[in-house]
Amino acid sequence: MARYAALCQESGLVPVVEPEVLMDGEHDLERCGEVTEEVLRTVFNQLYAQGVMLEGMILKPNMILPGLTCPHQETVDEVADATVKCLLRAVPAAVPGIAFLSGGQSGELASARLNAMNLRFKSRLPWALSFSFGRAIQQPALGIWQGKEANVFAAQKALLHRARCNWAARGREYKAEVPSPT
Repeated sequence: MARYAALCQESGLVPVVEPEVLMDGEHDLERCGEVTEEVLRTVFNQLYAQGVMLEGMILKPNMILPGLTCPHQETVDEVADATVKCLLRAVPAAVPGIAFLSGGQSGELASARLNAMNLRFKSRLPWALSFSFGRAIQQPALGIWQGKEANVFAAQKALLHRARCNWAARGREYKAEVPSPT
């Protein structure tokens, strides 16, 4: 990843560095935080070694989440707290932005967690927190579309809705009770 980032910058491109700890498994929130912090520290050590200008990159990590099959699933605020704590410990302030992966979360939950981070911590963070959420934004629309021409408008409407929800979460204005388009 670090060599890729250096090559991107040498070519005048902004690299998106994407270390990810998967949600698969029974691990708890604490374990995800430990592993993610170790991964991020390793990645940034290598970015330094490759001479990557941190001000010219985007970090695209996972949120700190318990495994999908972990019996205890933390609240939105607990995930927000654990994620921000990990990032503050491992991500240099020179990085301008963090665009989270959805990593298999539902669109609604991913938006709620991003919103909580921005609502609770935005004034204290050195980087902008945003979303990548490819799957969380696209999956509802793809499920509606199903490759059928007749479903295109409804699928576009669903895609726009999820994008607007994530835009609202970026601005600390997401409301989970916002109805999905029908």
